[in-house]
Amino acid sequence: MDEIRGDEIRGRAEGTAGVPLSVLDLVTVGQGRTATQALRTSVDIAQLAERRGFHRYWVAEHHSMPGVASSSPAVILAHLAARTERIRLGSGGVMLPNHAPLVIAEQFGTLEAMAPGRIDLGLGRAPGTDGATAAALRRTDRLNEGADDFPQQLAELTRFLDDDFPDGHPYARIHAVPGPVQATAEGGVQPPARPPLWLLGSSGFSARLAGVLGLPFAFAHHFSAQNTIPALDLYRESFRPSAVLDAPYALIGVAALAADDEREARRQVLSGALSMVRLRTGRPGLVPTPEEAEAYAFSPMEREFVDGWLANIVHGTADQVRTGLDDLAKRTGADELMITANAHGGEARLHSYELIADAYGLPTR
Repeated sequence: MDEIRGDEIRGRAEGTAGVPLSVLDLVTVGQGRTATQALRTSVDIAQLAERRGFHRYWVAEHHSMPGVASSSPAVILAHLAARTERIRLGSGGVMLPNHAPLVIAEQFGTLEAMAPGRIDLGLGRAPGTDGATAAALRRTDRLNEGADDFPQQLAELTRFLDDDFPDGHPYARIHAVPGPVQATAEGGVQPPARPPLWLLGSSGFSARLAGVLGLPFAFAHHFSAQNTIPALDLYRESFRPSAVLDAPYALIGVAALAADDEREARRQVLSGALSMVRLRTGRPGLVPTPEEAEAYAFSPMEREFVDGWLANIVHGTADQVRTGLDDLAKRTGADELMITANAHGGEARLHSYELIADAYGLPTR
């Protein structure tokens, strides 16, 4: 395995935060906004996160969702790498069954060459979309096979990243470039480091696999809160020390939004809740405005869904959000919190991260 140190994985808490704080970006697109504006907001948030001491900034892979412009994480990360200097950048995650492992190894090898020592490669086994779109992405309708083959795909990707297929393997003479082969070629001076792998999950499968392999684990608490503690327990129980980590390291994705007052915070998160109602009922679209969400007549079933959805979003004033995040970290034992702030407009999201940074006394660099 090429050089990966645990300190490239473990974050450092800043200010008065008990654990490192990071950012997960879905590059949301609101009604009346363009994808160009959403991507510019992502740059603004990444630069704010870097300036205020957030540890890492990840983007997630989603497809066929008008309100989410993050279908190409590697492209977005390249854009962000050119506009930041220190913050770690990564995928939260790349959906491995949608892609050939060699393609991912080449994309993230390229990113590592662009921003040495700053890239994380987070991997998931879900499609990040509906079944029909997944079939179009993969050029096959055998979707279960893709998920079932995840450990084998992961092993193949790791071999490409490390350039260590054994002699006699069909891929032994194939190299992911940029990559380690450039260090071993005559006259090569390429550093041997490559992006650390993270496994992402919303259930126990990836939790157990990450533990067995001794990899860091990221759990999607923001949409699977009921499974958080069981999955983290399973990860820790399954963990075996590896060349990457000598002890478990788990972060959780947390939906959180701070505003100047409680009413404004609820207005902002309600628009995201209505967006989820429409997505779950087969009507995906742009993120509605807070005004539309407030005026929307939710059916009893929709209201039940919204109430449950909002219960898992930490929202309110900055102090209330800080209290909620601290309680969640204590309850789950998470080593890091990765905050996603979904709202209609970029201004609300930027303001939320600034308020949270202030609440924890994060530095201004």
